[in-house]
Amino acid sequence: MTVNLLGSRKRDKPRPKKGGPLRFVRDLVIIVIAALLISFLIKSFLFRSFYIPSGSMENTLQINDRIIVNELVPNVVPLERGDVVVFKDPGGWLEGTPVVEQSPLDAALTFIGLGAGDSNDHLIKRVIGLPGDHVVCCNANGQLTVNGVTLAEPYVKVASGAKVPTVVPFDITVPAKSLWVMGDNRDNSRDSRYNTDSSGGPYVPYSDVVGRAFVITFPVNRWTWLDNYPSVFGDVKDAKVVSK
Repeated sequence: MTVNLLGSRKRDKPRPKKGGPLRFVRDLVIIVIAALLISFLIKSFLFRSFYIPSGSMENTLQINDRIIVNELVPNVVPLERGDVVVFKDPGGWLEGTPVVEQSPLDAALTFIGLGAGDSNDHLIKRVIGLPGDHVVCCNANGQLTVNGVTLAEPYVKVASGAKVPTVVPFDITVPAKSLWVMGDNRDNSRDSRYNTDSSGGPYVPYSDVVGRAFVITFPVNRWTWLDNYPSVFGDVKDAKVVSK
């Protein structure tokens, strides 16, 4: 209520409400766009979701497990032996693998970081050799050695009735800025051992690494942190890197 110059009182006129339904819709659109932008930035620079399409990492990872990958590895956080890494095909590793077509919706969700539709275009393995490492298979007990140190690998899946996986002999030195990787399910993993004749060769370039898988998020009963087993590689000394 206000008082005019003549001393009489008059009631204020009610002010009309601003916005209404249009303002609500506008705010909702802004919130959705902001959320999608944040999701895209997280997917592009920090974390990314993938699902597991094959059994090459059993029993550590099961088919259709969902994982989160830390994309700060290796550009910000260094790689370590034992890390489980997701990487792009170095060339020829996925040759012969059936192509899974994505729907437009799956492609859109993957692009903004809310889907994992490109999982079939990537591979996931465990890092066994870093640049300069001398990796040999195998000793008399069927065990790998890295820089002369024998590895006791508790994560490796062994067929029923067998003591060790099928032995595929090799004796290699990992070149600079590359990795030697192997699946935990050694009898069912087309990893570095089987790609010596592929177009990209047996090593994974650092530039192809998407990041390190660090947690299983789905199914709920499979939720767990992924171990890189530092005790397995604790006695392995860093080797001199050979540039090529």
